[in-house]
Amino acid sequence: MNGPGKKIAIVTGASGGLGKEFVKLLLREENIDEIWAIAKNEEKLIRLQTDCGEKIKIFPTDLSNIKAIEDFSFYLKEHDPDILFLINNAGFAKFCSYNDLSIEESVNMIDLNCSAVVAMGLVCIPYIKAGGHILNIASAAAFLPLPYQNIYSSTKAFVRNYSRALNIELKEKAITVTAVCPGWINTPLLEKAQIGAPKATRYFAGMVTAGKVAHKALKDAKKRKDMSIYGSFTKLFHIVSKLLPQSLLIKIWLRQQKL
Repeated sequence: MNGPGKKIAIVTGASGGLGKEFVKLLLREENIDEIWAIAKNEEKLIRLQTDCGEKIKIFPTDLSNIKAIEDFSFYLKEHDPDILFLINNAGFAKFCSYNDLSIEESVNMIDLNCSAVVAMGLVCIPYIKAGGHILNIASAAAFLPLPYQNIYSSTKAFVRNYSRALNIELKEKAITVTAVCPGWINTPLLEKAQIGAPKATRYFAGMVTAGKVAHKALKDAKKRKDMSIYGSFTKLFHIVSKLLPQSLLIKIWLRQQKL
């Protein structure tokens, strides 16, 4: 199928980890004509396209650059697709003390984890019809201010709050926004986040797999839930974060990390 009206899914951060798992699941959706896979690493995107077939259209793009998102918006206008799923999964993490990060790295984390999520939503919403879905990948780190992940956990709290609020605003359009809040996932992002800093997050309780998180997230989105939490440990952490003082939970976190 070519031309306007093509039914598509868009996945950012699609070249590996959780994003790749979303792509694999979306390939099973019979009503999707194409999956637009966006990531910074062109080589990995080409490999994804080779592995997954002709439904995959690749966009090697750095979403921390607003110009790249503006260019993508022009492409949307030109092709006028019907977006069934927008999955904002691209993210950046460094787990360390504030002074182990450069200013550029700190701001880039905010740009990719927050600004790109908002910008991609704004350019894509006009092409999402009633019944469409936006999934924004937050984290269980959104439930608590985490020392030695101070920027990362704050960006994920933003994504969670933004998504749940936007979900209310888009009800009149019958578009669902789901904040996906998984526990720690053993992906390349988690590996790259650990930079060997003297004070850093090193212990990850309740580790979950990317495939199961993606499956639960799509299932919850189709049920029109505003939040998706996978795993018994993560669900317990979410409940506890609402019941106990944050100051106590932060002390427990620091003890767990031996900091």
